[in-house]
Amino acid sequence: MSSDFQFAPTMAALRRFAQPPPAPERCELCSAELTAEHPHLLELSSRQLVCACRACAILFDTEGAGKFRRVPERVQFLPNFSLTDEAWLGLGLPINLAFFLHSTVAGHVVALYPSPAGATEAYVPMDAWQMLEQDNPVLCDLRPDVEALLVNRMGEAREHYRVGIDKCYELVGLIRTHWRGWSGGQTVWEAIDRFFVGLRGGIPHA
Repeated sequence: MSSDFQFAPTMAALRRFAQPPPAPERCELCSAELTAEHPHLLELSSRQLVCACRACAILFDTEGAGKFRRVPERVQFLPNFSLTDEAWLGLGLPINLAFFLHSTVAGHVVALYPSPAGATEAYVPMDAWQMLEQDNPVLCDLRPDVEALLVNRMGEAREHYRVGIDKCYELVGLIRTHWRGWSGGQTVWEAIDRFFVGLRGGIPHA
């Protein structure tokens, strides 16, 4: 009997080694194999993110370069960003975690916030956003559709970032994956904390 118990883990390990490795991720334009860190493109008509190799991504660096637009890989922490509690309330968001972008399809700035069902869009009062732009000129330089202001006011946090929208949807995906029950559970809040720790690590300050 003892030999059987010793043999079972060995067979389980062999079965794991026998499984084929996962297929490598490939560029959705040319099928080249991708590295773990690779650019993303936004397909403007469908609002879908597309994985791309750097050779393909560079073709869409400029606006008006066809059906795709390259998502900036820059992550910028904005330590001097001005957003008071009163100004935040004026934006009308139901939770303290959201991202804002200029939508060319909508013709104005939209806000999206993560939820267990994915990203939920919310209306942004134009006067409130214009006041925020006046206090923070960096907002006037956001690249339409592909770059966002990410705001984290969860708990005691008061953090503001300029990021590509792929980072925003990464956060949305984390929350959707880890959410449990009505309140989300401890796992989802730990995942959010890890995300922002990673975002803060080694990024330049404005």
